[in-house]
Amino acid sequence: MPSAPSFPADRDASGGHEWHDDSARLALRRIFDAAVRSALPERVLARHLPPPPRGQCVVVGAGKAAASMAAALEQAWPDVPMRGVVVTRDGHAVPTSRIRVMEAAHPVPDSRSEDAARAMLEAVRGLGPDDLVIALISGGGSALMELPAPGLTLADLRELNQALLHSGADIADMNLVRRHLSDIKGGRLAMAAAPAPVLTLAISDVPGDSPLTIASGPTVPDPTTPAEALAVLQRRDIAVTPRILHALARPAPPRAPMQGANRYVLIATPMMALKAAADAARGLGLTPLILGDALEGESREAAIIMAGIAQSARHHGVPVAGPAVLLSGGETTVTIRAHDGAPGRGGRNTEFLLSLALSLRGEAGVWAIAGDSDGIDGTEDAAGAIITPDTLSRARMLGLDPREVLRRHDSYTLFDATGDLVRTGPTMTNVNDIRAIMVR
Repeated sequence: MPSAPSFPADRDASGGHEWHDDSARLALRRIFDAAVRSALPERVLARHLPPPPRGQCVVVGAGKAAASMAAALEQAWPDVPMRGVVVTRDGHAVPTSRIRVMEAAHPVPDSRSEDAARAMLEAVRGLGPDDLVIALISGGGSALMELPAPGLTLADLRELNQALLHSGADIADMNLVRRHLSDIKGGRLAMAAAPAPVLTLAISDVPGDSPLTIASGPTVPDPTTPAEALAVLQRRDIAVTPRILHALARPAPPRAPMQGANRYVLIATPMMALKAAADAARGLGLTPLILGDALEGESREAAIIMAGIAQSARHHGVPVAGPAVLLSGGETTVTIRAHDGAPGRGGRNTEFLLSLALSLRGEAGVWAIAGDSDGIDGTEDAAGAIITPDTLSRARMLGLDPREVLRRHDSYTLFDATGDLVRTGPTMTNVNDIRAIMVR
């Protein structure tokens, strides 16, 4: 991950920072980068490891951080024999010596996702109670590790995944559906490993940190039913193929009990990252206020609420007096509707920021950053962007209409033109979105 730029030495008469666009940009990057660094596997994984097993150590895993987690595990246990396979997103692989790293597509699964799922199930078969399976799970695993349930094809799941992504469904509902159409999610990977115990080391990217939702819970039992998954699709008015309808109409199969020795450990979470961001803000002379780590809803609507809070802080010192920074995490959504036309380029963070800028109307003394901690906002090459009080005027000088850009979900194009995109490259971790609104 690129290092943060050095901070300017500008000071006001009171000894604090003299906040202007350049110093605010640098401060916001330092805060964002501190949040991401706090969740890097090489910093957090080793402290959660048990003593090595008497038998075999088999490693499996899926997610945007899976490869970096595997490398951190190898580094922490240099003399422990281990084998296994993990899958990560294209471009997120790192070198390993004992654990095989595969790559697959995200956010819609491809044939490599199916290959990875089969490889993991094969790796955990035939183990005994003295062996140990370590599952390295992080966000993105739902798409990267896929095995269609009997009677379904990968094409069925690809089409449904695309519809879910455009529907505005939150991640808990999306992964509820995915679990009931998969032969590896919803605890099925752990069941395949029995009687070997499974230690899951997870990096959470979901509101509430539910193990069942992170990568669709491949190592935890699923108490939900196919009928609940079907209800999600009906509520979102998503058309499904007859094969998917048939799969969800079947009664839930009986589940074997999970191994009592199985453990699930969260090694990094959105709240941990926000606390690291708050520490960085204090070091810059800012008062941090964490508004929550599980914010959901439409990106553009969440931004309107956040703009109101920022303006209250700016003018009334409520809920916090400046200089301050409002911090939040979670995962907002962007709903693509037919009447919007063909969507442009953008992700939930750049859409949030464009709506925030429109709501602030050039408010002086307010700056913001929003980005996905994995370094990729949706499917683009940027983590997110930064807005300043003159963002909208600079966009209009370039011939862009910010409201029309927002209507077309083309926020990436606007911020690319204004030079405000934040590009970190793949960070090799994923604790979801980090948003920071700075108020002078």
